[in-house]
Amino acid sequence: MSRRSAAETPEQLSLFDAEPPPLAATAGAPHANARDNLEPDVRPEPAPVRDAPAPMTHRHPRADREIRLGECQVAYLLRRARRKSIGFTVGPEGLAVSAPRWVGQGEIEAALREKSSWILRKLAEQRDRQRRVEAARVEWRDGATLPFLGETVILVLDPRVAGAVLNASADALPGVPKLTLHIGLPQAAQPAQICDVVQSWLQRQARRIFEERCAHFAPQLGVRVARLRLSSAQTRWGSASADGSIHLNWRLVHFGLPVIDYVVAHELAHLREMNHSAAFWDVVRSVIPDLEDRKAQLRDPVLPVFA
Repeated sequence: MSRRSAAETPEQLSLFDAEPPPLAATAGAPHANARDNLEPDVRPEPAPVRDAPAPMTHRHPRADREIRLGECQVAYLLRRARRKSIGFTVGPEGLAVSAPRWVGQGEIEAALREKSSWILRKLAEQRDRQRRVEAARVEWRDGATLPFLGETVILVLDPRVAGAVLNASADALPGVPKLTLHIGLPQAAQPAQICDVVQSWLQRQARRIFEERCAHFAPQLGVRVARLRLSSAQTRWGSASADGSIHLNWRLVHFGLPVIDYVVAHELAHLREMNHSAAFWDVVRSVIPDLEDRKAQLRDPVLPVFA
């Protein structure tokens, strides 16, 4: 199962792809009314000239061309390639344009303006995603938070415990996470130490949970798991082999149990149908009837950054 992600699958568009309807044109400014001749011939003080706001800028780190698209200044990377049409790619770095060697710069800029609404929308989506990724970066210290099984866990440095111990307090205040993870480290512990302890604990929990869910679904699907392994893949949530081996990404432990169950059932179903045919999806639906709702939560997640 593919994992679409750190920020990640670029959006592509060919010059000949269909484009959504263009944004509505901005109405022009109204004309000023003529001055009434009955008024005294005194000219009003001119309004102070205010600097126009600087246009929003999207800049590719290796940009070698620049163009104004609407209210945005876009610096992009131009690549000459053996292809028949002009293509655009919008990724985490920004806009890259691929064009045939025989196409002139004027034609490239005309194509950019023609597809400007698509380009600007995708650049805005990438900028928004980068903000969400930065917001998800964990400061590894006492009081930091991260998701576990769909809930928020507070990290507590507590040298009285060994390793890491999860505490679910029923007396938590309204709006305050009730889960605390007590980590056996002093208050002066380095961020890398805290990160290592938490990641090891999460991986142990992931293995325990995955084993329990495989044991739950395998009999219902009539399959047998020969081997279960944790994965740290960047682009896949799980995989299955014909020999009965299952790989599940330990980062799934950040999601709620319904999402984990969907991925587990998905991979176990491959032990019966090694494809994504209609028969395969029927197998998955036999145990996860609302699979579309659960699958949607995996489409563009922003997970904690372990760095």
